[in-house]
Amino acid sequence: MRSFKFGVQISQKPESVAAFCEIGRKAEDLGFYSVGIPDHLGGDQYSPIAGLTAMAMVTKSITLGSFVFCNDFRHPLVLAQEIATLNIISGGRVEVGIGAGWKDSDYLVSGISKEKASIRIARLGETLQILRKAFEEEAVTFHGDHFRIDGASVPKEAGVERPQILVGGGGPKMLRLACQFGDVIGVNANLSAGSVGPELVAEVGPDAFDRRIEIVQAELGDRFGEVDIQALTFIVKIGDDANKFVDEMAPIFGVTGDVARSVPIVVTGPKEQVIEDLLERRERFGFNYFVIHDNEVDEFAPIVEALSGK
Repeated sequence: MRSFKFGVQISQKPESVAAFCEIGRKAEDLGFYSVGIPDHLGGDQYSPIAGLTAMAMVTKSITLGSFVFCNDFRHPLVLAQEIATLNIISGGRVEVGIGAGWKDSDYLVSGISKEKASIRIARLGETLQILRKAFEEEAVTFHGDHFRIDGASVPKEAGVERPQILVGGGGPKMLRLACQFGDVIGVNANLSAGSVGPELVAEVGPDAFDRRIEIVQAELGDRFGEVDIQALTFIVKIGDDANKFVDEMAPIFGVTGDVARSVPIVVTGPKEQVIEDLLERRERFGFNYFVIHDNEVDEFAPIVEALSGK
């Protein structure tokens, strides 16, 4: 069973560059494993590559991640070169998360065509092969249905470990792809609807996550328990008033507070209850790597102190 680790996702543009960098420094000082940036278009947030490069310059040990790159925004060789460069700058601290793309608004604002899921997943499969080759081999030659690369290399430095690859998904095809290529596997809700709304409730219950974990276990076999299984949390609230907060919020989604608290990506309650819940979720689902949001860092710090590395 893998030990606990915790990450921070910076979802909104902070007040200043100094405030942005301070999130990474604070997370590092508090014992968080990673800090990362999502990859969406048309909103008020930093881009992952430039933002993480800035973060690399003001931190020493924390892992730098993307939660996650949309495969449709960049050619895989361009992404591989950018990530390889960031990995050298940071001293081997990069965890590159990548997905097939899901959010309708990203495609609407950019004019990029959102192909059907089977095409996007097939294209992601080729990208993952290219990234692996780029990070592990001297040069990449790849001829696929979507990409063709001939003898390209990306920067490497002796003694610097290659970037780790995070792949997440909520449907069977994406989960199988994650198991095939990911160093870290993100087990998420199925976001095929293209947006987050009330219909998501059916995708986030314990039984739905049980079904996803069954796929992951079948694909990984003996490797299950040796690979980090990540959960990107939806709501985090720590403290004596947390359960009241959930009871008041849950009806918005058409469920009771008890149902909301049972959702694996909802982390709420007094400190000791949350510790017990996370231990149970690691036992049931294999989740050992939980990612919270930047506005939750301070209240979640006691959980990190209690569980990180254990």
